[in-house]
Amino acid sequence: MAGAAGQKRDYYEVLGVQKNVSAQDLKSAFRKVALQYHPDRNPGNHEAEEKFKEASEAYEVLSDPDRRTKYDRFGHAGNPFGDAGGGFQGVNINDIFGEIFGDIFGGGGGRGRQRQSRGADLRYNLEISFEEAAFGCRPKVTIPRPKKCETCSGSGSKSGAAPRQCAACGGSGELRYSQGFFAVSRPCGDCGGSGATIPDPCAKCRGSGKTPSEEVIEVAIPGGVDNGTRVRLGGMGEPGDRGAPAGDLYVTVIVREHPLFQREEYEVFCEVPVSFTQAALGAKIDVPTLDGKVKMTIPAGTQSGKVFRLRGKGIPHLHSQQRGDQHVRVIIETPTELSSKQRELLERFAEVSGEETHPQSKTFFDKVKELFG
Repeated sequence: MAGAAGQKRDYYEVLGVQKNVSAQDLKSAFRKVALQYHPDRNPGNHEAEEKFKEASEAYEVLSDPDRRTKYDRFGHAGNPFGDAGGGFQGVNINDIFGEIFGDIFGGGGGRGRQRQSRGADLRYNLEISFEEAAFGCRPKVTIPRPKKCETCSGSGSKSGAAPRQCAACGGSGELRYSQGFFAVSRPCGDCGGSGATIPDPCAKCRGSGKTPSEEVIEVAIPGGVDNGTRVRLGGMGEPGDRGAPAGDLYVTVIVREHPLFQREEYEVFCEVPVSFTQAALGAKIDVPTLDGKVKMTIPAGTQSGKVFRLRGKGIPHLHSQQRGDQHVRVIIETPTELSSKQRELLERFAEVSGEETHPQSKTFFDKVKELFG
């Protein structure tokens, strides 16, 4: 890219866009070109470096509304690069590309320091019963959670003096290094990226403002949670450095299996055994539910596998007054040991009943006759 304005390529041509391009499309076009010609991807390629430099200059002008207006009216003469008013030399690469590439070029700027000073989020796996998940509970859990240092009141300073601006980075939290025609940044090692140092650190917490501790916390688990549900407790995570905001505590719910019930969303399923006489003659049986036993009517002639619905006996909806249903699948038990009297009666029953009293068997043998004649 030549230094004279008349020898420069049109900025829109450099980025491959039209003059009416939107700000978002302009950003996308620049990202594409910059990634293609970035020096890290083209080591030792002088042509790629020049094209990267050219695209960076074009984007810096066109992304600024005032400079873009001047460029549209006067061309390169309206935006003299390389003089006292502009120039690419010494420009921090993170200032230009930070919003587009994030940390890809070692940037992140002030946002990275804010993330570093805020306390870390904590995670805790909480195991609860099937019933507790359905109706909610308030268990107490012990969390290994650092607390504010009592000796220095969380300041990190032995004397209580305020932190001083880091001399190494000038308070920016980062150190800049020149690489070719642009500069890259790295977190400052002296202050850990915070931009400040403690001249007389507290002996107890060593300047962090925190000491190891455990805390008993009551966790409100709402009714209707399922396995894997996360409950967030804002500000209950690890305290931040030197009085910065604390992180959050995320409690992940693990629901123990139930010996009788299975769950699908807010519906509950279970199987209930009945005798073949109850199924044949009909009966009222006790069925377990989350609310205790209830009476359920089995009509005469019930077949094994028949499913009955108990409305409103399922899982309460999360943060709602609604509730799912319970589905009861009837399993007919066949006796394995018969007395001589029972066997005699069953044989007489089979003799007088024949196939006509077994509709499913009759249907099956009818199908066999149709297929095989």
